[in-house]
Amino acid sequence: MPYLLDTTLLIDHAAARPGAVALVQRLFEETADLFTCDAVVAEACSRGNDVELAAIGVMIEALEYVSTHPDAARWAGEARRVRGATSPRTLGDALIAGVAWSLGATIVTRNPDDFVRMGVPVLAYEADAPG
Repeated sequence: MPYLLDTTLLIDHAAARPGAVALVQRLFEETADLFTCDAVVAEACSRGNDVELAAIGVMIEALEYVSTHPDAARWAGEARRVRGATSPRTLGDALIAGVAWSLGATIVTRNPDDFVRMGVPVLAYEADAPG
């Protein structure tokens, strides 16, 4: 099963939050279909200290990078328009959802509501859950 790792997972993994660390380990053991995209990379690299950004960089390199295809971008725009999620904050989420849609992937996130409303499959986790 393909998975698109959301920004929350990259940030939580870099911060060594137990639930995120355990989930990333499990996903790498179970499947080779782990993706990231331009919206996730831009969001994840927009905050954090040098150590966290270095850890995020290592994670990005370990994932298959997928650029947002025009069809995915159009789908994202339609999803925002139809579902009324047009605040600036949801643009990145819509693009991430569009990439997941185009890959037939499940989004792995700590914020499932951000993506469920757009109609894409989600694997939710709790960052501080015991590993």
